[in-house]
Amino acid sequence: MHRKFGKVAVLMGGTSAERPVSLKSGAGVLAALRRQGVDAHAFDPADQPLDALKGYDRAFIALHGRYGEDGTIQGALDLMGIPFTGPGVMASAVGMDKFRTKLIWQAVGLPVPEYAMLSADANFTEVEEQLGLPLFVKPVREGSSIGVSMVTREGGLRAAWQEAARHDSLVIAESGVMGGEYTVAIVGDQALPVIKIEPATGFYDYDAKYLRDDTRYLCPCGLPKDKEAEVQAGALKAFEVLGGKGWGRVDFLMDQEGRHYFLEVNTSPGMTDHSLVPMAARVAGMDYDELVLKVLTLAGRD
Repeated sequence: MHRKFGKVAVLMGGTSAERPVSLKSGAGVLAALRRQGVDAHAFDPADQPLDALKGYDRAFIALHGRYGEDGTIQGALDLMGIPFTGPGVMASAVGMDKFRTKLIWQAVGLPVPEYAMLSADANFTEVEEQLGLPLFVKPVREGSSIGVSMVTREGGLRAAWQEAARHDSLVIAESGVMGGEYTVAIVGDQALPVIKIEPATGFYDYDAKYLRDDTRYLCPCGLPKDKEAEVQAGALKAFEVLGGKGWGRVDFLMDQEGRHYFLEVNTSPGMTDHSLVPMAARVAGMDYDELVLKVLTLAGRD
């Protein structure tokens, strides 16, 4: 029995566009904690006021997207003196912002894809020429590939911007790096084995992440051991320089020449049956329940 954790709130659901995924993550985490004798309870901030968290001793954040992954709930928990899983206010806020994450990574010499910020008065033709095709257009502060488009034809950038702008006032375009998509899960100070993601669709979109069963996940990832070690070390640096702690996930791309480019960070990773951190943990010898307990053990204050 793990009564040492006291009464634990599993924060799930929330009000972001990623609510359905968060509910699945939270249900998995809640069941795992209860299987191990933890006094865990579901807590949906969309249904309950935050002051109802008073009396809880610890919080496992299974919220995704805005108000759950962007530093807001972390700040509230910190004010209430409740230790929580994952990074603190600053790292969560910066990590949710793809543009500012890239600025920090560039400042410390980490490679990122070429990119451009978009607005209504952008010269879309010029951006297409600058970044080349294919390119990707994303809301800056959304996750789970919500609002993301892949532009493969000349003149398609404006429509992709309009779609992304429905979800966020800040929109970014990134050069397509098409040699493979990978991710590195981080638990504590350990980078877990790298996973290669091979979607059956054009790219790793929302459906490929959560709804389809034909997305392939390769772990071992097929990279040479020295290259995998290099990327794992880079991912730890990418996470730490943002102020990351506890656990997270860093995504990266490979080009055709074998160069890697860090893409974005996830400071509240998914814990569904399609999620990547549990997959990497299994390869590292840690089952789902052990992973959940490890993450809870790492909970702290900002």
